Amino acid sequence: MAVAPATGEQAETLREDGWRRFIPAMLLFLFVPFVPHLRIVAPVQETIAFIAPGMAVCALLGWRAGGRGSLALIWTALAVWTVMRPISPDVAYDGIARSWALLLAATFGVVSILNKGKGSFFPRALAATMLTLAMVGGMLLVRPGAFRTYADTLRGQIDRRGAEELAKWDATASTPEWKAMEEKSQAVLNLSAEVVRFWNEVPKATAQVAPALLALESLAALALVWGLYHRVSRVRLGPPLGALRYFRFNDQLIWGLIAGITLVVLPTLQPFRAIGLNVLVFLGVLYLLRGLGVLSWFLAPRRIALALLIVIAILSWPIIGLFSIGLGLGDTWLDLRRRVRPTS
Repeated sequence: MAVAPATGEQAETLREDGWRRFIPAMLLFLFVPFVPHLRIVAPVQETIAFIAPGMAVCALLGWRAGGRGSLALIWTALAVWTVMRPISPDVAYDGIARSWALLLAATFGVVSILNKGKGSFFPRALAATMLTLAMVGGMLLVRPGAFRTYADTLRGQIDRRGAEELAKWDATASTPEWKAMEEKSQAVLNLSAEVVRFWNEVPKATAQVAPALLALESLAALALVWGLYHRVSRVRLGPPLGALRYFRFNDQLIWGLIAGITLVVLPTLQPFRAIGLNVLVFLGVLYLLRGLGVLSWFLAPRRIALALLIVIAILSWPIIGLFSIGLGLGDTWLDLRRRVRPTS
C-alpha cells in the first residue's frame, strides 16, 4: 500500500530519533541470551550474529551510493570474523544461526539494490525475510531428511534453554529458605507450581512456531541494523524508521492471515496445520504492532493516557494484546488514522 509523503506532524518520521530510544532497544536485543523469557522466544539466541553482516551490507550499499569506503571495509571485516567464529558448541545449531544471519543480510542487500534505494524500510525487510525463508525452505526440501533435522535442531535448542531455566528454578526452590516460605504461604506454593508449569510447557509451545519467531527476530534485527547504520553514516539508504503510531503495511497481508486460519481450522488440512500456526503467529504479531500504532496515534496528545495504557498493558497484556490485534485488523478496512484525532 502506498503511503503519501509525510507532512505536518508526520514530518517527524523523516528525522532520526537520536540515540536516546535506540540504545535501550539495541541493548535489549543484544542481551537476549541473558534474559530467561527472551531466550525461549528467540530461535537464534546469539543475536549479535545479526548485527555485523547486516551492517556490512548496509555499509556496502552506502559505499555504492558514494559513502565512505572505510566504513564498508571495517564492517565487512567484522562480518567475516562473526561468520567464521563459532557461536555455539552445538555444531548443527551453530551452522543454522550463522548461515541464516548471513543469508538474511545478503538478501536484504539484493532487495535494496533491486529497489533502487526507493521505498521505506519495512517492505524491504519483510521481502528479505520472506525470501530468506523461501530459499532456506527450498534448500531443505531438496535434501531428504534435512527439513526434519533443521526443525529438530531449533526445537532442541529451545527445549534445552527451557530445561536450563527450570534447573535454575529448581535450585532456588529447593533451598531451605524457599521451602519455609512455601510452608507458610499458599501463594508462594502456587507461584512455585506456576513457574514449573511455565518452564515445562512454554518452550514446547514456542518450539512449534520457531519459523515464525525466527522471521520476527529477523525483522527486529534488520530494523536495528537500519537504525544503527543511519546513525553512523551520512549516506541514506532510504527513509528513517517512523514512529510506532505510523506503522502500517500492505493491506493484502490480510489474505495470509485468512489462509493461516484456514490451515489451522479445517480438519482436512491438518497436515499443514503447523504452517498455518506459524503464519498466524507471524502475522498476528504484525497486526498487534499495527493496532498498538493506532492506539499510540489516538493517544499521542495525551501523555498521561498513554502512560496509563502502558501500565494497563503490563498488568493485563492478554486483553490489550487481543484488543490491539482487533484494532490492527480493523485498520485494514477502516484506515482509522485518517480520521480526525481528538486534540483535547
